[in-house]
Amino acid sequence: MKKFDLIVIGSGSGLEVSSEAADRGLSVAVVEQGPFGGTCLNRGCIPSKMLIHSADVMETIQRAELFGIKAQVSAVDWDFIIKRASDTVDGDAQTVEEGNRQHPKISVFKETGRFVGEKLLDVGGERITGEMIVIAAGTRPYVPEIEGIRDVPFITSDEALRLPKQPRRLTILGGGYIAAEMAHFFGAMGTEVTIVHRGPRLLRQEDDDVAARFTEVYQRRFTMLLNTVIRRAARAGDEIALEASSEGRTRTVKADALLLAVGRVSNTDVLGVAKTGVAVDERGFINTDEFLETNVPGIWALGDIVGRYLLKHSANLEAAYVANNIFNPDNKVAVDYHAMPHAIFASPQVASVGLTERAARENGVPYVAGSYRYYDTAYGASIEDKDGFVKAFAVRAGQTKIIGPNDPLPGNGELTSEQTPPYVIDLLQDPEQKRLWDLFTSDYGPTFRTIQAPPGTPDDITELLREATWKMVNDEDFRADYAKFFAGEEVTPTRGDELAEYVIEKAKGVDEVVKWAKKYVPECGF
Repeated sequence: MKKFDLIVIGSGSGLEVSSEAADRGLSVAVVEQGPFGGTCLNRGCIPSKMLIHSADVMETIQRAELFGIKAQVSAVDWDFIIKRASDTVDGDAQTVEEGNRQHPKISVFKETGRFVGEKLLDVGGERITGEMIVIAAGTRPYVPEIEGIRDVPFITSDEALRLPKQPRRLTILGGGYIAAEMAHFFGAMGTEVTIVHRGPRLLRQEDDDVAARFTEVYQRRFTMLLNTVIRRAARAGDEIALEASSEGRTRTVKADALLLAVGRVSNTDVLGVAKTGVAVDERGFINTDEFLETNVPGIWALGDIVGRYLLKHSANLEAAYVANNIFNPDNKVAVDYHAMPHAIFASPQVASVGLTERAARENGVPYVAGSYRYYDTAYGASIEDKDGFVKAFAVRAGQTKIIGPNDPLPGNGELTSEQTPPYVIDLLQDPEQKRLWDLFTSDYGPTFRTIQAPPGTPDDITELLREATWKMVNDEDFRADYAKFFAGEEVTPTRGDELAEYVIEKAKGVDEVVKWAKKYVPECGF
């Protein structure tokens, strides 16, 4: 049996913890049976957005006549569209795995891990144990209990992103963000899409006005069967036949392909976490305290498997806290989920942060609300957007605190966090460097602490700025030279030049980081 200081199960955001442990000289095991990078890289955010961009381009061409341009599409190269996304994520996943394998303190186990005892795992017939364990093994698509569903060739979001042949007719079961995004992609590419949803409108977790408008737009684009449930599924030659029931009436829906997008379930059952004593809730998600430690001392959990927010940026946030709380046990910090944004890359895009009006009302929060049609703005009119609007809420009694921007707008998924004024909300502070960040009070400081909803341009810019700034303030050997360099003093021997080249390379024209550092790094006394 092999013993490690730390075992991380899953190769998504959990790698943030394993890499820090390895860099500290601890022995680390990473257990991952699939491609490295987690759901976001392989089966979620990244490949889906690459496919959806093709849909956005198609939609732009289809609307070109509104702007005096006559254009048409001669063909859709489905193989190329799928291969472009798949090759990109596969290459990135391989790079992440190779990076882990090359680290001298990390052992990679490319097997399914399953608990067989207290802090004891079986991985491909080999037993390993760890003083500390981080469970970050995510979720998988939920398959509903429908008569005959296992007898038909259904797909989930996992397969939809790599479908080798474009279906002529696709039925999507579900009404959440996955259903919305996949309907946009397949529909824009020319597939006849039917959405079957048990509720009265799509995106029921969104603000009521947002959900209603989005449903209205989708009813113009696709065949929609709302307040409808599927009772039975069966093969009908080369087709899939679904028995759909709505308000006491039954009809048959036929399609070439069936996409199940009705939620996700925790992987705790696959891991057998009960064997190590970890408590889960009624849905199978892991229970943790405010520091993300489970009821078993030394076992931590983060990401989708915790079930708070099934979002990549939430998992990254949790990973930062777990790393701090493991390696700084005398200075634990409770996770702050405030102002957690999310975005739906459909058409129209939807993005929000904070409470919806319904949630504010149900929780007795006194608020004022306002909304504005996007078409009534100069840019909204210029792009002929007659569906989008912005809706925002603020606490009453003169408090300058925004509690819920909700927006169905074109391109809004990229702008969610940046549209939330960082000076009126509580912002993320990196727990390990809280003292440092508290000193950075410039106009740019809040940008470094804002939670971004990836993938998107603001997310990339924030990571770029963070990386350059960490280089400035987090290296013991270079701090003195950094301060001198940014104060305009002569630096010897060549560290200043090295830093200047690094910042220029990483900033790529974003000179604000240089201005900010010149002004504030010397004041921090480094």
